[in-house]
Amino acid sequence: MNSAFVTIIMAAGKGKRMESDLPKVLHLLGGRPLIHHVIDLARSVGSNRIILIIGYKQEMVRESTQHLDVELVVQRQQLGTGDAVKSCEHVLEGYSGNVLVLSGDVPLMKPSTVRNARMLHEQSNAAATVFTFKPDDPAGYGRIVRGDNDRLLRIVEQKDANQEEMEIDEVNAGIYFFNKELMYRALEEVNNENASGEYYLTDTISVLAGWGEWLTPFLVDDPVEVTGVNTIQQLSQLEKEFNVRKSK
Repeated sequence: MNSAFVTIIMAAGKGKRMESDLPKVLHLLGGRPLIHHVIDLARSVGSNRIILIIGYKQEMVRESTQHLDVELVVQRQQLGTGDAVKSCEHVLEGYSGNVLVLSGDVPLMKPSTVRNARMLHEQSNAAATVFTFKPDDPAGYGRIVRGDNDRLLRIVEQKDANQEEMEIDEVNAGIYFFNKELMYRALEEVNNENASGEYYLTDTISVLAGWGEWLTPFLVDDPVEVTGVNTIQQLSQLEKEFNVRKSK
């Protein structure tokens, strides 16, 4: 695993459920903004470029990250995760390696987990590797639909899932490795004909599967690693977990 790769971090959202005007990624965990923890992770696993997608109160995020050697790309409108990644296409022109996509509000992922996923992604020559997990309650998460030989077929957002899909207990963690060229080619096929009217990055999975590309689900054993922050209560829970890890 000597090849360098690029990391894209989603950091454009407001985080309405945080009930705060502060951009979600600037809320503190262990005395540091959430986004700083995610940037640390990206750097520790070997990213040679780190691109932050910013939007809501972008100047605050710029100021918070200006000393961290990251590139900034502005998502002009909040049109979904697919649109967010597409907004980075121009800065990745000429690059043809792998892309790690991280969420700016998922601060406790272990570097060893990302390295293991990367190894699987590269050894299987996958078009995409999707981090998955099995929460106690899968409500609200996109469901992972597997086919023969555990091959990943598609990810169905809960708003668009039928009853059978709703009963699936394995869900999307919102973290991925992609082959950059295939990811952007698949995004050209993605539309916003869904319950949210957004362009989902997850829809590239069914596009790639339809092309016969190999897609790998990577099950993360500890759900805490892929837990995102959507509410102050969740942030408080992760603060406790952060302190437990720190004390070990």
